[in-house]
Amino acid sequence: QVQLVESGGGLVQAGGSLRLSCVASGRFFSIGLMGWYRQAPGKQRELVADCTSGGNTNYADSVKGRFTISRDNAKNTVYLEMNSLKPEDTAVYYCTARVVMTYYWGKGTLVTVSS
Repeated sequence: QVQLVESGGGLVQAGGSLRLSCVASGRFFSIGLMGWYRQAPGKQRELVADCTSGGNTNYADSVKGRFTISRDNAKNTVYLEMNSLKPEDTAVYYCTARVVMTYYWGKGTLVTVSS
């Protein structure tokens, strides 16, 4: 089993910044893909960004140029640096990690961007 714990969410004004962190723990040899999804009220969960263990990244078009994903493999941690936040970024942000062929999810952290 793999446990994922997110932190760093909160309330921020439009134009502000937040940094999310997600730490993975449990019994595993290595983690493949790690990433962030988000779900806004009344909407489906969507990919924000993901990152392979080798550092290859992928971003949703809506966050390109504003968000940066990174990871520390030694610490089993993935980060999401969010800048120039907009009210439409308001959502619960979920961390995900792929171990072998199984995807694990955190419980989410709420990000609220006020206008």
